[in-house]
Amino acid sequence: MILDAGTGIRLLGRRLIEEGRAQRAHVVLSHFHWDHIQGLPFFRLLFESDTSLVVSGPRQGEDGVAELLAGQMDPNYFPVPLYSLAAATDFEDLSDGQLSEGSIQISGMRVRHPSITMGIRLRVAGHSICYVPDNELDGPTHGLDASDWRERLVEFVRDADLLLHVADATESEARREVQAEAVESVLEEIGAGEIPRLVVVNKVDRLATDEQTALANRFPDAILTSARSGAGLDEVRRRLADVARGRLTAIDVTIPYARGELLSS
Repeated sequence: MILDAGTGIRLLGRRLIEEGRAQRAHVVLSHFHWDHIQGLPFFRLLFESDTSLVVSGPRQGEDGVAELLAGQMDPNYFPVPLYSLAAATDFEDLSDGQLSEGSIQISGMRVRHPSITMGIRLRVAGHSICYVPDNELDGPTHGLDASDWRERLVEFVRDADLLLHVADATESEARREVQAEAVESVLEEIGAGEIPRLVVVNKVDRLATDEQTALANRFPDAILTSARSGAGLDEVRRRLADVARGRLTAIDVTIPYARGELLSS
């Protein structure tokens, strides 16, 4: 499962191929602004004939996912048209409904942002993670019926197992504080103040060494990362795994010797 397709998906595709994990992927697009799709034409799995790929996202008026991405990869802008890709590619519409990828249930909810933008919730084995990018809690509704929008957002993110909060290291400290306070206030308002948080500060490669040190001292529990260089990403994966393991329930099972075949079932 890959959420959005910014420029980082180029390096991800290379890594998946190197690790032999390029057989199948599902890319879920929250919307089609450039910073969320610009890396897709450079995603190596698109050019692998033994790869099965699904790309889902919200319709924009009359245009579905395939039509929107075909425009992006028009020969005027990219040398390989969408319909000439080697991978077996399917396109699915993610609206206010549900899709599935194996045992993973994918649901979407429209949020406040120019164009039709979706918050995404992934649910598997009774656990959930919500990915809600570019969501504007106040201001213009951008054509969205906002009469009960806040209540629906509360229900959409309620009982999620993890909040992954990504901040931009190049923003001013004052702006980062405002953003963090907005998130915290909403979590408290919806009764989700106890959801585990993982704070990631990205783009630290654009800071001088002394600025990185000051940032680490200011936010000691945050993980400083650079999606561009890969710095800190292994720590993000480790911390995510720790959260997942912490929610597992250990059980003891006794299997009679005569029923050893149960081990393979």
